[in-house]
Amino acid sequence: MNRFSKKTSLRTPELSTASLPDIVFMLLFFFMTVTVMKSTELNVLNELPNATEIKRLENKDRVIEIHVGKPSFKYRSILGDEPRIQLNDKFADISEVAPYVLSQIQRKPKHVRAFVVVSLKVDKRANMGLISDIKKELRKINALKINYTTYEGDAFKNIE
Repeated sequence: MNRFSKKTSLRTPELSTASLPDIVFMLLFFFMTVTVMKSTELNVLNELPNATEIKRLENKDRVIEIHVGKPSFKYRSILGDEPRIQLNDKFADISEVAPYVLSQIQRKPKHVRAFVVVSLKVDKRANMGLISDIKKELRKINALKINYTTYEGDAFKNIE
């Protein structure tokens, strides 16, 4: 009458780890192809000033960087000693700042665009007239969130 007998020792089979290396290498190749390396070469001498009251920016994906400083030694014979503006990997005039910032904002996702911060990385020996001109260009396109990148330290060390 009883055709099916009950097994007394039911064991769960061991977990097979044979496909684990395949999964690891698949993830490795995925991240290698998706990851973008930022390769901006600094073409200006940029010794940042010191400041005591500083705050770290939380979201780096919302930052647009503008470098200002004297051209590096390999460009000095061509461009001279005056401080220059560097946008990404090229030198730019003051009239190119607004279109550059607008194009960088358009590349950001829509939900981030309202929170974009323009970070000015200015050499401590750059003249304030150039920085004022950059700020006027940013005001024209309503990019009013500006950050000055500095090192933490004694601000009196900036005086030469």
